[in-house]
Amino acid sequence: MREDHGVHVGDRALTRKEGIVKNLLVQLCAGIVLSVGLLTVSGCGGSGQTIYLDVIPKPKPGPLVGAEPIKIVIQPFEDRRAEKSRVGMRTHLWGGVTYFDVAGEKPGEVYAQALEEQLKARGWQNRAWDVRVGSVGAVTDADIVISGQIFEFTANAKSRLFSTYLTTSNKLTITAQNNVDRSSTSRSLEGSQTDTVVWFGDGDVQQLLMATIKDTIQRYLSDTTISQRALRPSRP
Repeated sequence: MREDHGVHVGDRALTRKEGIVKNLLVQLCAGIVLSVGLLTVSGCGGSGQTIYLDVIPKPKPGPLVGAEPIKIVIQPFEDRRAEKSRVGMRTHLWGGVTYFDVAGEKPGEVYAQALEEQLKARGWQNRAWDVRVGSVGAVTDADIVISGQIFEFTANAKSRLFSTYLTTSNKLTITAQNNVDRSSTSRSLEGSQTDTVVWFGDGDVQQLLMATIKDTIQRYLSDTTISQRALRPSRP
């Protein structure tokens, strides 16, 4: 009889221990879920504010060689987008949006400055060029005048549970006028990029949009060349 009683007491003690362990595990899991939920909710409600993005790439300088004695002026690109008040938005998981726009709110100037930075550092023939951004009508002594038209320029983010999906796109035409022979050449370019991040920050969409601009400029430089003091297509 005593042995049976001892066995029953041991079983009850073991059962109590199992119950305590289960309760601790439940509390631990609930704490983890609550913490993740708070972090998710804190980043998933939009207030309608506008975030301004600095998206002008800063390329590394190329070889230290003398600049070609050709003067190039880039005019701010014409903004022909249907929606000019912003470049995009972030749709939050629990409702609301955050809007995106470029610093200065003028994408046409952003593209002109980005192209200027690239040509000054590492342009055609992998060298620096004498280039500046100038307003319309202020060009008097340039050998080549570059202008452009922007038809699409977007950056959007859609928050989902535990991730945010990013998309950027652009579509534009760049035209060069050559004073040496009054000729011109135009190139139409478009592209898009996507990314998915777990923890979203404004820098994520900024970097992706900057990469989209950089890729467009690099393709423009690949499609064109400088020959006989004029900008020409690199291929017929």
